[in-house]
Amino acid sequence: MKVTRASLRYAKATLAFAEEANSSQQVSDDMQILSSLMKENEELSSVMENPMLAAEKKKVILNELLPDASVQTQELFSLLANNNRMELLGGTCEQYIELFAAQKGEVKAIVTTAIALTPELKQQVLIEAKKLSDKKAILENKIDPSIIGGYILKIGDMQYDASVSNQLNAIKTTLTKTNSI
Repeated sequence: MKVTRASLRYAKATLAFAEEANSSQQVSDDMQILSSLMKENEELSSVMENPMLAAEKKKVILNELLPDASVQTQELFSLLANNNRMELLGGTCEQYIELFAAQKGEVKAIVTTAIALTPELKQQVLIEAKKLSDKKAILENKIDPSIIGGYILKIGDMQYDASVSNQLNAIKTTLTKTNSI
């Protein structure tokens, strides 16, 4: 998914349009569904980014995938189709979700761990996230076995790396600089 300045503009316009109609939460729900569909299904992403497929066909596909989508979401589909910018849909969804969350005083906290978080660990990470941000953190867990253990917490443009792989890299750097054991 491409996240560009153009996708940010479409997301801002969609949010403003949805606010006028008091349906910004419903549009956010649509965007969540569409974003997860595009992340889970590579074919859908490649169809939306394919310049050879007509924009109207892409719009029909989206309307079939989300038959209960709000009027504002369907207007976004039409706008992107009319401007031949359907490749921006994934990025627009991501941007809309972030803008809507920020408007509600929430921030997305991405925690990368070697294994899935248990509910107890999620609470501990949320406590740590609260120390780093004054906004309510919405936790997203990504799994990356290469970090070996610990976690990497990213909130906005801040990142707290408490992973074992980071600590091992720090030790390696220290040892190579000093050339001693």
